[in-house]
Amino acid sequence: MTPRNVLILPGWQNSGPDHWQSRWERAHGYTRVEQHDWMRPLRGDWSARLEDVLLGCDEPAVLVAHSLGCMLTAAWASHSKNTHRVKAALLVAPPDVERDDVRQMVPGWSPVALHKLPFPAVLLYSSDDPYCTPERARQFAMAWGAEAVDAGPRGHLNADSGLGDWPEAHARLLQLQKLTPSANTP
Repeated sequence: MTPRNVLILPGWQNSGPDHWQSRWERAHGYTRVEQHDWMRPLRGDWSARLEDVLLGCDEPAVLVAHSLGCMLTAAWASHSKNTHRVKAALLVAPPDVERDDVRQMVPGWSPVALHKLPFPAVLLYSSDDPYCTPERARQFAMAWGAEAVDAGPRGHLNADSGLGDWPEAHARLLQLQKLTPSANTP
């Protein structure tokens, strides 16, 4: 797998230069899926953009989603006819967009697409994420057919969490990249 086919899916407001996603992009040559409007995320627009980028990949991609990028992955997979273009996904810190306070920040993202993803996934969550309880994160993982991994009390698993290059999560990503195509079927 070439680094350009590892797609970085930031959440609301994008990922700044100190975010682990940005650090991985710089260090490994991964591709950020740029959205038209990071401040007013529209689910349909974001899904269409992901679809466009995936159609341009020369081999199945691995998605690296943070926060609203996790919701994007689930929403896109619920309607796309091109899910075979994704080999696997690393889902980090999904927000509970059905919670009132979160829904006000990112309207239009509920209800959550709660269906089994048609590709392997690992969901990393924090035990003290201000946007999603551990119980809700585990519910998402179960619905999506993802392995749930508690990353400990680290907030929203973003730049403010002090993760740096976050080698533990990158090791998970490398494991996902090594999956054989036969492991890609539901």
